[in-house]
Amino acid sequence: MDDLETRELRYFVAVAEELHFGRAALRLGIAQPPLSRAIARLERRLGVRLLDRDRRGVALTEAGGVLLREAGAALDAVAAAARRTRRAGDPKRPLVLATKAGASHEVLRRLLDSVASDPQAPPIEILLCEVGEQARLLRDGHADVALMHHPYDDLAGFDSEDLYVEGQVAIVPAGHPLASRDRLTLADVQDVPDLPIARWPRLDGTYPDGPGPEVHTQSQLAQLVALGRTLLVIPASSRAWQWPEHVAVPVVDAPEVTTVIAWPPSSRSLAVASLVGVAADMIMSAP
Repeated sequence: MDDLETRELRYFVAVAEELHFGRAALRLGIAQPPLSRAIARLERRLGVRLLDRDRRGVALTEAGGVLLREAGAALDAVAAAARRTRRAGDPKRPLVLATKAGASHEVLRRLLDSVASDPQAPPIEILLCEVGEQARLLRDGHADVALMHHPYDDLAGFDSEDLYVEGQVAIVPAGHPLASRDRLTLADVQDVPDLPIARWPRLDGTYPDGPGPEVHTQSQLAQLVALGRTLLVIPASSRAWQWPEHVAVPVVDAPEVTTVIAWPPSSRSLAVASLVGVAADMIMSAP
């Protein structure tokens, strides 16, 4: 059997996601008959039925579900390879460093200061993102390196260097009784009747159970805390985005969080190696 072509995979993904040949053809910018023929050829080549077609519509078979997952990963990898290749061909391009907005502010500032003082260090472009997005940006080639947080971020498959270990704080509304406390425990913040703890998505995108609001962005979260609708527990350095309506209180028994600089293990970039070296030197010289 010949190798699958990216064009075939794109055609199949469009049909599998739309579950309608007409809509898929419109999305792809082609006519419907050649799309139907392409999918039929793909099924013959693979020797399996990918789609069930009847008068009620189109449905994925079990094999089709497998190909949809695998095709998405394969197309993402091809797109990432193209982005990395284009950037590698531009010797003047800066390295793209992804980091959560407001997170690890002091570490990021020190790293940028160290880069600025080292004539051999590559220029850096900062790509600010929301919680949990760094792994995707590294994998799809939009970022070269990332500041991430163990144990909360998805570090699977990346190389990394530890930069900083810190405790966590609770961010609470300034007018709430918890704001007057010098210290809190996890038990103090887990079941506050009038202030349920915010729920961030897990690594798989699902949310834990609980009465607190599901949050997607830090700006959304900041607004909800200021309105007295929720609280959260975050690394102490992430309080850089704290509003005047917020108060940060140390949570003494919260697990420590390690800020790391991470990069794809397949990287052979001298610029990435140089930046990691600068970060390592920064750690060694820290007071």
